[in-house]
Amino acid sequence: MASVHNVSEFIFLGLTQHQESEQICFVLFSLFYAVTIVGNLLIIITIKGSQSLISPTYFFLSYLSFVDICYSTVIAPKMIADFLVERKTISFPGCLTQLFFAHFLGGTEMFLLTVMAYDRYIAICKPLYYMTIMTGHVCGWMVLGSWTGGFLHSIIQTLLTTQLPFCGPNEIDHYLCDVHPLLKLACTDTYTVGVIAVANTGMISLTCFVVLVISYIVILVSLRRHTSEGRLKALSTCASHITVVVIFFGPCIFMYLRPSTTFSEDKIISVFYTVFTPMLNPLIYTLRNEEVKNAMRKMWIQKVDLEDQ
Repeated sequence: MASVHNVSEFIFLGLTQHQESEQICFVLFSLFYAVTIVGNLLIIITIKGSQSLISPTYFFLSYLSFVDICYSTVIAPKMIADFLVERKTISFPGCLTQLFFAHFLGGTEMFLLTVMAYDRYIAICKPLYYMTIMTGHVCGWMVLGSWTGGFLHSIIQTLLTTQLPFCGPNEIDHYLCDVHPLLKLACTDTYTVGVIAVANTGMISLTCFVVLVISYIVILVSLRRHTSEGRLKALSTCASHITVVVIFFGPCIFMYLRPSTTFSEDKIISVFYTVFTPMLNPLIYTLRNEEVKNAMRKMWIQKVDLEDQ
């Protein structure tokens, strides 16, 4: 299909159209973004600088934090800046770039969370073989596979959208460029593209979620054979991961595993996986993880000692 683009830019309607609400949102989302960047950077620095956090679990967690920083940066700064202007515009190439990186990083996060569940399964259900199975080489390939999966998912979404003709109107009822709002603006029948988009994003989200649920059911059943102390430690680690999975995958499945229609709730639901999940990940993983908290304390004590010398 030959694409016709009479539209050079898109206009976001934003999260809200009320000026007072926009001022409040500017302050709140600026704070959320700052917490996201600082929290995830702190996790990365702690893991890279600690001798005790060398297991594959923390290797994956450091990459998850890196993806969260990138993912949040693709969306949050533009959204925050738009709270200060009346006319919220984005160029056509800029829109497609945001679409590509949002799905690339979001898809990578889905696969990373699935890989982390597999890591927990091996650690809890096959502890004697854990270091044999989860070697540095294997972990590296798993991370590379997550990035590759995210890229392939995103390139399909982006190429499908690029081929659509946009003749006007150019108002997107959202605060970011995403597939469903763009399909609504295309001046052609988008049924086939919509089905492919649902099959791509929706089925990836659902498949990863089902795999995660099954893996945690197996883990919880196997915990009956552990001591009470080991059971509590494993449950604490798994609870952190399950919390992140529910917050991230729940909204994603709602958004993408359905026909290409838009609802008034979409913008609010999108906030969960574009803003809250990247911000909550470091809080959830540090507040419920004694090893990470202890490593942070040691690094802080060492820093203070160096300054006092």
